[in-house]
Amino acid sequence: MSQFTLNLLVIGASFALYIGIAIWARAGSTAEFYAANRGVSPVMNGMATAADWMSAASFISMAGLIAFTGYDNSTYLMGWTGGYVLLALLLAPYLRKFGKFTVPEFIGDRFYSQTARIIGVICLLIISITYVIGQMTGVGVTFSRYLEVSNSTGLWIGAALVFCYAVLGGMKGITYTQVAQYIVLIIAYTIPAVFIAMQLTGHVLPQTGLFGTHDASGVKFLAKLDQVVTDLGFGSYTGHHNSTLDMVLFTLALMIGTAGLPHVIIRFFTVPKVADARKSAGWALVFIALLYTVAPAVGSMSRFNLTATMWPGAETGETFSQPAVSLDAIANDPDLQWMRNWQTTGLLNWEDKNGDGLIQYYNEAGAADAPVAAIIEEQGLVGNELTTVNNDIMVLANPEIANLPGWVIAIVAAGGLAAALSTAAGLLLAISGAVSHDLVKGAINPNISEKGELLAARVSMGVSILVATILGLNPPGFAAQTVALAFGLAASSIFPVLMMGIFSKRVNKQGAIWGMIAGMVSTIVYIFTYKGWFFVAGTNMLPDTPDAWLLGISPASFGTIGALINFGVAYLVSSMTEEPPVEVQELIESIRVPRGAGEAHSH
Repeated sequence: MSQFTLNLLVIGASFALYIGIAIWARAGSTAEFYAANRGVSPVMNGMATAADWMSAASFISMAGLIAFTGYDNSTYLMGWTGGYVLLALLLAPYLRKFGKFTVPEFIGDRFYSQTARIIGVICLLIISITYVIGQMTGVGVTFSRYLEVSNSTGLWIGAALVFCYAVLGGMKGITYTQVAQYIVLIIAYTIPAVFIAMQLTGHVLPQTGLFGTHDASGVKFLAKLDQVVTDLGFGSYTGHHNSTLDMVLFTLALMIGTAGLPHVIIRFFTVPKVADARKSAGWALVFIALLYTVAPAVGSMSRFNLTATMWPGAETGETFSQPAVSLDAIANDPDLQWMRNWQTTGLLNWEDKNGDGLIQYYNEAGAADAPVAAIIEEQGLVGNELTTVNNDIMVLANPEIANLPGWVIAIVAAGGLAAALSTAAGLLLAISGAVSHDLVKGAINPNISEKGELLAARVSMGVSILVATILGLNPPGFAAQTVALAFGLAASSIFPVLMMGIFSKRVNKQGAIWGMIAGMVSTIVYIFTYKGWFFVAGTNMLPDTPDAWLLGISPASFGTIGALINFGVAYLVSSMTEEPPVEVQELIESIRVPRGAGEAHSH
């Protein structure tokens, strides 16, 4: 059976499962569409939350980021998992006790303001649309490689699938679909990692293999990887190369951004009791850890395998003991079929710049002080000849690079799609709820029937899928980059207003409104100053380089500063205006006091 047929069968079977679950769990009421009728057990909700949370950025991009940057990109692991702890301790149980369907609804009721609720909707839409672009990017990458279609065709296929099960099932259907998607993605991520850890280090567990010995050279694996990449002029894999200030701010932005992500927060509205919200967060962390503790091993081992492909000597001895890989080998060697496969997607490419028939891979900027400098001079190289290596291919290509069985490759393809589609569905549900429940029912037509609201929810989700797909055709970066921007936006707008709404009786509607506006606008302006307005290439006012960033703070890290601006403005404006009404202060007290922790206010 050909690899394409195998891919088609495995991916097709997973899609049939998702659609079947959506039909079985079809939402028949707004309570089922928005919150699965609050009947999901903590373990199931934890698994669904993990799938909702572990997006294309986690499955496809994160290990790729770690692969090419090393230690510095452990910020993704620390920030994303740390954010879940904040969410479990500071937000989830209190928001569940409030007993509403959406985040903007909490903001509107707590700050006794329709304006605050609508601004919450606007913030949610900006965050969720930015985030879903990253998911659609991952869908396009996966489809384009494994079903041998164009990136854009892959996006439309993915959009059609999400439309089928998300619009039909709502939160009820999405929850049980996400449980299935979690099982698919964790199997898909773990199996190739185990194979590759055994190949390189003899360890069954990738987590221990990362700190084990490289079998072929007898050197500690990370020390061997450090040697190989520094030989080629790259920074050491285990070294720290970025600004410490930016690293701290970025980690914080990911943490508080996680705690402020609307599509994650609404998952905690689906459990029966307040106590279950904390339990769900605990289970979610367990299920997330199964992937996140493997990701550093996947990143480092895929980087080593890529380098060993380009310089065969890296596997057994000195990097340059054998010549670089030849064009003839790339064209004919079955073991290098993966390079030909990925070249057709445009995400991997090479060029024989000096016509010697070899493809030399090195870091031009750092090669002058590396052993490769002698090779450069001897062979008359005029630049790195591996011209394109997209971070997003590393996890997906890893099984092919390591020559793993075809069924493993097919499972990885299904896992990548499961990760992207599960999060896309959760985001689209958050968007749909904000539009139908907060805008249509909350502001435009309060007397709309339940049937009418359910129709509005489904229509708004369909429109959201269309918009996300169109934007996904021209994303501002690879999946994890785009997602990181969404975290910055969530950190600067949603997280502060929820924290102040729960833990401060003094912050009033004026403070909340101006705080959200100041946090969101300052972050958007900063991001688009360096990234370009509306993600249009060439429209950035300043170059997106560390030298040009304000105090060395990257656009993805600015969410932390935006959050501080939000808190500062909210408290300043509140101190200059009247206190919230007594009944609102009593409401805040009732949310925080743990009495009756097992019960929740009904909607």
